Amino acid sequence: MDKLVYTAATGLRAHMQAQAAIANNIANASTTGFRADRVVFDQIQLTGGGATLMARAPTTSEITDADRQQGTMMATGRPLDVAVDGRNDWIAVQAPDGGEAYTRRGDFSVSPSGTLQTGDGFLVMGQSGPITIPPYSGLSIGSDGSISIIPQGDTTGKPQVIDKIKLVSDNGADTVKGLDNLLHVRGGGSLPENLDGKVIAGTLEGSNVNMTQALVDMIENQRSYEVQASLLKNAKDMDEGASSVMRLPA
Repeated sequence: MDKLVYTAATGLRAHMQAQAAIANNIANASTTGFRADRVVFDQIQLTGGGATLMARAPTTSEITDADRQQGTMMATGRPLDVAVDGRNDWIAVQAPDGGEAYTRRGDFSVSPSGTLQTGDGFLVMGQSGPITIPPYSGLSIGSDGSISIIPQGDTTGKPQVIDKIKLVSDNGADTVKGLDNLLHVRGGGSLPENLDGKVIAGTLEGSNVNMTQALVDMIENQRSYEVQASLLKNAKDMDEGASSVMRLPA
């Protein structure tokens, strides 16, 4: 009986987390560079000569992974907008803990202090740390991620390369999407620069959320939740029935 209750309760918790991930996808259907959340219900651990299946809800550090499909490209013509050209490539940013994380969001802006940041406020990493852009009268980003400016007051009009956006590839790497919507190396660390990485200037990549599929997933998940709730109720009824059999008549 305890195993039945544990199975039902674990299923309820997992489906609640799945519903939260689906709701997050729907809320970010129009967010630039967003990768749809995907809840991982099953964990497989290799032990000795075989695999052990652990049916449990993921922990908070691994609740979601990402759908790696590429979103729709949209031309904007804005010099600070870039889209990563390749589904496995990412833009390196400074993570909230000071380490390195990765994003597909390329709607850049220059903060009042001169740092280059994404639309959600993460600092863009260059060759030796966060990119800082001095005052300029003109700016362009090359296909390899190099940033060129015409310094403010420069009368020659000749662009100068000041830094290069760090582009990485997650191909073959053990990465997971975190709750901050950034891609992280599982267990910590950073990915090496992909020297072949390319960006498309004046373009943004849209969210890869499929709204129709998200709504279908929400309905299916709700039905599965109801099944688990029914299982928990049945376990309660069975336990009460067993207790009544053992009860002595007055």
